[in-house]
Amino acid sequence: MIALDTNVIIRFLVRDDAKQAKAVYARFKKAEVARERLFIPLLVLLETLWVLESAYEMSRNNILDALEDLRRMPIFDFEADRVLDLLLTSGRKTSSDLSDLLISHSAECSGCDTVLTFDKKASKQPLFQLLK
Repeated sequence: MIALDTNVIIRFLVRDDAKQAKAVYARFKKAEVARERLFIPLLVLLETLWVLESAYEMSRNNILDALEDLRRMPIFDFEADRVLDLLLTSGRKTSSDLSDLLISHSAECSGCDTVLTFDKKASKQPLFQLLK
């Protein structure tokens, strides 16, 4: 199986570099025709959230819509399907930072009871605990 890096996902979603976007589209089309699956690691999802929010200043809803669109594409296997499902659901119900939500859902799905943090805003979410 082949894994994808963040920059490939970003080129596909924002198409800000025509040459690279064309290469990504062609590779994804090849995968579709060959019924090949491409792997998206959890860290790539986290980086994608950060890049779309900070570098491209995409709205929360647009980011969640983009992730849902990726989720529907049959060529992708996500490292943590359950974590992505929880993010897509909770991301629409709360104003918590999407990256923090991804971290907390990943921790919870891995059997953790708590996420220790120095981030005061994150510590107001379930599972997060402020480290003093």
